[in-house]
Amino acid sequence: MRAVRLTDAGKPLHEAEIDPPEIGPSDVLIRVAACGICHSDEHYRAGISRIDRLPVTLGHEIAGWVEKVGVDVKHVTPGDRVCLHYLAHCGNCEFCIRGLEQFCCTGEMIGKHRDGGYAEFIKVPGRNAFLLPDEISFEIGAIMMCSSATALHALNKARLKPGESTAIFGFGGLGFSALQLARAFDCEQIYVVEINPAKLASAQMLGAVPIDETKGNPVEQIADATNGKGVDVSLELIGSAKTMRQAVQCLGALGRAALVGLTAESMSIFPYMELINKEVEIIGVSDHLAAELPTLIEFARSGKLRFPPDALRFVDLDVEQINASLDAFQNSIDHVRTVIRVTSDK
Repeated sequence: MRAVRLTDAGKPLHEAEIDPPEIGPSDVLIRVAACGICHSDEHYRAGISRIDRLPVTLGHEIAGWVEKVGVDVKHVTPGDRVCLHYLAHCGNCEFCIRGLEQFCCTGEMIGKHRDGGYAEFIKVPGRNAFLLPDEISFEIGAIMMCSSATALHALNKARLKPGESTAIFGFGGLGFSALQLARAFDCEQIYVVEINPAKLASAQMLGAVPIDETKGNPVEQIADATNGKGVDVSLELIGSAKTMRQAVQCLGALGRAALVGLTAESMSIFPYMELINKEVEIIGVSDHLAAELPTLIEFARSGKLRFPPDALRFVDLDVEQINASLDAFQNSIDHVRTVIRVTSDK
């Protein structure tokens, strides 16, 4: 089968012909229809996020058809449309039993620790396959499995309640989903902090109040917009110590800041004025949970989570096109996601 693989960190991906994977009794073989290109994939290619075992096929946002099932797999059958949870986990350890599989001691990230979806076929544990309704395209089903799922997990961790307000720092794939999901939670007012004019315009079209960071301190802008109250929940989706601090500072009393973006920088906080005095919380958000995916899929099926055609770009399973898409992450891209269309029919 064809696959686009990372062989050496810091170098372009290359195309390879490899054997299709053999499945075990609890596995499923998926014919990949679509795979999203995530910013994390560029971090893997660049060596910013280290991968110990190379070569590996990248891609963790995956949807397709079930090709084969192991004898122990009962919930899906060949021909089913599915999307894939990207954390392969044991299902038996303390954390997996508690439904917290992102902390599984033997867990593996698809497309990093094991081969991913930049290929014609992928093998995953059966528990990672979720039925994808006909109303949701493979392209949408794929990208939901990372940015949308993590945005939902962040809102759940922040305990966003109906009638509350939220500030979203960053309006890429995560922010685009977070805004719509916050509306599905009946959030009262949503502020989006960005520097990209096209993204600010898109956020405003979706009903958010745009906060242009280039025009002044976003903390002060949010304070002005809320008459000094601040917001109940903030989501930091950029991965910058500066914006993480701002996400805390813009909170009102009893506010919760959910930090999702990744950075190696340290962040300074004044404990009394910025935490203790307002009883605010700083919450770390790691990945998402399989248990959250049925709710996410239903949000998309019912139209509460949408990705209009102009939000996406499409490429083939072609190494030059994929490398160019990864190169584009060096700038602030105007669209939400680029998706590889791997297979058009069964």
